[in-house]
Amino acid sequence: MTPHADTPFDLPSAVSAIETALSSPLPTSGPTTGQGDPLTGEWTSTRGEGFLFFPLWQSASLTGVYGREWNEAEARAESHLAALTAHLDAHWGPHRTLNMRAPLLRRGSGERFPEPFHTLSAKDCYGDLTLWGPLPRTRWAALSLNQSDGDTPLILTALITDHPLTEPPDPAS
Repeated sequence: MTPHADTPFDLPSAVSAIETALSSPLPTSGPTTGQGDPLTGEWTSTRGEGFLFFPLWQSASLTGVYGREWNEAEARAESHLAALTAHLDAHWGPHRTLNMRAPLLRRGSGERFPEPFHTLSAKDCYGDLTLWGPLPRTRWAALSLNQSDGDTPLILTALITDHPLTEPPDPAS
């Protein structure tokens, strides 16, 4: 599934994309590589050792959007995350939240995080992870809502890993 900007959110398609990713092979070694749509160049996924990271939905550009319109765009994006989270909670049980504070605080420090946190950081995806696992095939799945810059689209992403995710150490501690 390659979401194009400002396409309506489709819960069944998002669930299907996650289920497909959960049953797909993950790289066991090698470099982390990104994929893009050959026609538009839009990011479609990033794969690395033991993980797959991909977009599920993205809003329209928020250039020139302020006030009430901005709040409505954020509320709409948060409602998509909430609907998908509720659906997955009903199937997989309650999620837990993994805080992305440590990678955000270390942004620009040159410190390298282990994967998949390095990739999340490189993509400016610092939204807290809504996380389930272990799931069948010993997989973990996470969702996050992100915005890399003030007027770029909001993006709902999924992360599938073959190992548990734990919060990176907080630099403030």
